Amino acid sequence: MTVLQLVVLALVQGITEFLPISSKAHLVLVREFLLWDQDLLLDVAVHVGTLAAVVIYFWRDIGSIVMPLVSSRRRHGRDRSRLALYLCLATLPVIAAGALVYLFAPGLLEDPVLIMATTIGFAILLYGADRLGLTVRNLDHMTLSSALFIGCAQALAILPGTSRAGITMTAARMAGFERDTAARFAMLLSIPVIVAAGAFAGYELVKSGDPVLTLDAGIAAVLSFAVALLAIWVLMQLVRRVGFTPFVIYRLLLGAGLIVWLYA
Repeated sequence: MTVLQLVVLALVQGITEFLPISSKAHLVLVREFLLWDQDLLLDVAVHVGTLAAVVIYFWRDIGSIVMPLVSSRRRHGRDRSRLALYLCLATLPVIAAGALVYLFAPGLLEDPVLIMATTIGFAILLYGADRLGLTVRNLDHMTLSSALFIGCAQALAILPGTSRAGITMTAARMAGFERDTAARFAMLLSIPVIVAAGAFAGYELVKSGDPVLTLDAGIAAVLSFAVALLAIWVLMQLVRRVGFTPFVIYRLLLGAGLIVWLYA
């Protein structure tokens, strides 16, 4: 890949991975418009970069989840160890959905018409959930049923244009969680998903017979880490101050642009 291709694809992946605007849709559109492809090595690298970003940004939440699991000593502060179970269970539906689509309908993931429909449809759903949903629950109120509901909604993210972050935040708002909590849980839920996706990409890379790490992979990982960290910060600031409306507007404009491109 050229340096330009490497930079553009890493930036697109890093920026859109955690915003409710669908990274998969944007990568498909980059390939459609510029006739570029993202090789397996870059796929692994950007997953590593985005994973590092979310772990660093939410290290306190992760610590409150993990420390009670690895230490027998009682610690002061919030014990959210049960969230580890909830996050793992909520990840299972999207893994199952991804496996089914990969085996039986892989072409579904590249359809521009589907991207246009999901971009607009799930934008409207996010807006409705954000405006009509209750705001009475925070992360400490997460239950097994709520986590499974959000996890089942996340399975829809296998459709390009849906946005994994967007649909989980939508489901969380439907379940009555505060905007900040909805975004926070969606980010924490991305960790096992990114690990699973990165492991699958790594397996495909090894199976291809060309698993040699290159400078390109390092550049892609660093770029995706930096922009993903910035994207998470922007997301959390906007969600706290103005809600999800800016992302809804962006999705509607993108959907309108796709309609013009596909049918005009």
